[in-house]
Amino acid sequence: MNILDKIAERTKIRVARCKEKISSAEIKRQALSLPPGNFSFEVALRKSGLSFICECKKASPSKGLIAENFPYLQIAKDYEAAGADAVSVLTEPEFFFGEDKFLEEIAAKVSIPCLRKDFVVDEYMIYQAKTLGASAVLLICAILDDTQLKNFFATCDRLGLSALVEAHDEREIKRAIDCGARIIGVNNRNLKNFSVDMDNAKRLRELVPPEIIFVSESGVQSADDVKKIRELGADAVLIGEVLMRAADKKSKLAELRGES
Repeated sequence: MNILDKIAERTKIRVARCKEKISSAEIKRQALSLPPGNFSFEVALRKSGLSFICECKKASPSKGLIAENFPYLQIAKDYEAAGADAVSVLTEPEFFFGEDKFLEEIAAKVSIPCLRKDFVVDEYMIYQAKTLGASAVLLICAILDDTQLKNFFATCDRLGLSALVEAHDEREIKRAIDCGARIIGVNNRNLKNFSVDMDNAKRLRELVPPEIIFVSESGVQSADDVKKIRELGADAVLIGEVLMRAADKKSKLAELRGES
C-alpha cells in the first residue's frame, strides 16, 4: 500500500471515531445551520495576477517535522500581513501532526479564506470543515471515485464552500473537469512516492480550460520556481515548507514573488 492510500485508510478510521462523538446527522445539522459561504476562496484566486496560498503545517511524511514549535496563529497572521491571498491549514493528525483546532482558530482570526487541507474520504469531513470555519476543502482525485467526486463537490456547493480538486496526471485532470471543478490543483509532488517534478503543472496546464482556476501545488523552493509557474499561466500557487521554515515570512514571500 502506498503512502497516500495508507493515509486515506487511516482517515476513514479517524472519521469513524469522530462520528462516535458527533453523529453524521448532527454535524450536517450544525453545518447547514450556519450561513452559507460565499465561495471566497475562489474569489480570492480569480484576482489579477498570481495568487498565493500559504500553508500552515507542522510536519509532513516527506519532510518530517517542519516546525517543532508551531505558533500556527502567528504564522497565519504573518501570512495575511505579508499579502497572502489564502491560508492552507493541515488538519490531518497522524502524518502531518495537524489538528482541527488549528483551522478553527486560524479561520476565526484572519480575514483571508482558509482551505482545510486534509484527505477527504467521507462527506462528513466537508460538513465538519464548514463548522470549523473553512472556506474551501481539498478533494483528491487519487483517493475518490467519480461518484464520490461529484457528490462531494455538490455538497461543497450546497454549503458555499470552494472545492480545490487535486489531480496529478492527464486522467485525473479529465475526472476533475467532469465532476464540475471550478478550481483544479496540479500537485507537483507525487503523493504515492513523494517524488517532485516541477514540470508536472506545465505539462498539464494546457488540458485545463481557461475558465477553470489553475493552481500549481508543492515543490516551490525559489523565486525562479514562482516565475516559471507564473509563466505557464497558473492562477495561483500553493507554497509550503519553504515558507514554513522561514523566520521572516513576510520577507520570504516578497522574495518568492520577486519583489526583493
